[in-house]
Amino acid sequence: MAHIVFYEKPGCGGNARQRAALEAAGHTLERRNLLTAPWTREALLAFLAPLPVTDWFNRSAPRVKSGEVLPEALDADTALALLIAEPLLIRRPLMQCRDDGSRLAGFDPAAVHAWVGLASPVPPASLDTCPSARHRCPTADTPTEGAAHAPV
Repeated sequence: MAHIVFYEKPGCGGNARQRAALEAAGHTLERRNLLTAPWTREALLAFLAPLPVTDWFNRSAPRVKSGEVLPEALDADTALALLIAEPLLIRRPLMQCRDDGSRLAGFDPAAVHAWVGLASPVPPASLDTCPSARHRCPTADTPTEGAAHAPV
């Protein structure tokens, strides 16, 4: 089993389900707050470089959903600057395996299973997206119950 550094948005229900799937497979997690981590170009690119620029973005972020930020219109340098300035836009979770240093962005169950293994097959929509367009994850300004106690 792997020890994984798990960068998440505290209070996010999707991240909670993703953590549960990893822990059910026997992995241990070191949880970190994606929104307050000291991101640099190099640190963020270590997770995102294998993906197309459009896949660097959290499609559920308010500025992306509203059309204010158009990932398809951004080059890598502009996208990185925007993600560092506004981490809420970063696709999550970002995960790093402590055992071998490998990294993964987002939670596509098939990719996660190939990377470190999951206990059982999981429908892709249940872990890589928010459960409802009506549901809004809390922002850094409005934590959910229990979020203040979560180690990050």
